[in-house]
Amino acid sequence: MMRRMWPWLRMIVAVAILLVLVWRLGTGAFVDGLRLVDGPAVLAALGIGLLTTVFSVWRWRLLADRLGLPLPVLTAVADYYRALFLNAVLPAGVLGDAHRALRHGRSAGDVGRGVSAVVLERTAGQVVLVGAGVTALLVEPSLAATMVHSLMPGLAVLLGGLAAAGVLAAWVWRRTDAPRWRRAVTTALVDVRRGLLARDAWPGVLGLSAVVLLGYVAMFLVAARTAGSAAPIGRLVPLALLALLVMALPVNVGGWGPREAFSAVAFGAVGLGAPQGLTTAVVYGVLAFVASLPGAVVLLLRRGTRSADRVPAAEAPALGAEDGEVGAERFDQALEDGFPLARRSQ
Repeated sequence: MMRRMWPWLRMIVAVAILLVLVWRLGTGAFVDGLRLVDGPAVLAALGIGLLTTVFSVWRWRLLADRLGLPLPVLTAVADYYRALFLNAVLPAGVLGDAHRALRHGRSAGDVGRGVSAVVLERTAGQVVLVGAGVTALLVEPSLAATMVHSLMPGLAVLLGGLAAAGVLAAWVWRRTDAPRWRRAVTTALVDVRRGLLARDAWPGVLGLSAVVLLGYVAMFLVAARTAGSAAPIGRLVPLALLALLVMALPVNVGGWGPREAFSAVAFGAVGLGAPQGLTTAVVYGVLAFVASLPGAVVLLLRRGTRSADRVPAAEAPALGAEDGEVGAERFDQALEDGFPLARRSQ
C-alpha cells in the first residue's frame, strides 16, 4: 500500500514546494527560466548530457563486469539514455533505473545481479556527490545554515519514510521466511565487496563518478549563465554542488521541487538574489530534460521493434521459468504499454 502511494506522495510534496515558491516569488522566475533557454544552451545540454551518459555507462559496465555480467557498449548507452528520460517524466523518478536493471539482468541471465549492478552504480555517484557537497559546506560555511533551513521539510519526510519502511520491514520479516532475507542481505554484501569495494574497481568508479559530477556542475554553470548570472564560477560551484545534493532527496519529481527551493534560498543567502537562484534552477531543469531527450528516441525505436517481436500470451508460461525474467518482461511491457508518448507513436 505504502509503495503504491509513495510516488504520488512525493509528487504532492514537490508540487507543494513549487506552489510555495510561486506564492513567495511570483511566476516571473519560472517564466524567465523557460524563456531564456536558447539554441546554444540546448546544444551545450546535449553535449554535456552525452559526456555524463558515456562516463556513467562506463561506470555501470565496470561494476557489471566485476559482478560477472556482460554489458555491450551500445546497448548500455541506449538503455541509460532511456532510463534518464523515464526518470524525468514518470512520477516515481527511479522507474528508468529499475527498467534498465531488469532488462540487463534478464539479458545476462541473472536479474538479481543486474539490479545490484545498477544499485551500485547509482550509489557510487551519490557517495561522490555527498563527499563533494560536504567539501562545499567546508569551503562556504555560511551555506550550512541555508542547507539546514532548506532541507528540513525534506528531511522530515525522509525520516518519516524511513521509520515507516523500518516498521514495514520488521512486519515483513516476521511474516516471511527469515533465512531468505538473510540470503538476500548476504548476497548484497558480497556484490558490494566484489563490485564497489574491489581493489581493481573502486579507483575507476571514483574517477568516473568525479567526471560525471563535473558534467552536472558544468550544466548548472551553463544554466546560471543562461539565466543571466554574472557571479564568479568560484561562487557558483558550491551552490551547484549543494543544489545537486538536494536533488537526491526523495521528495522530488524528475529533480523538480527541493532544487528550486534550495537554489532560491541559497542564492539569496549569498547575495545573488532569490529570483536569480530560482530562475537558474528552472533553466537547469529544462536543460536536464533536454539532455535526456535521446532516451525518448530510444524508447520510440524500441517500441517499434517490440511490437513485431512481442511474445503471444499463450507462450508466456514457457518463457517464465525464472520468476525474475517474468517480472522483468511484465515490467518492460507495462512501461512501454502504459507510457503515453509510446502510445501516441502507434
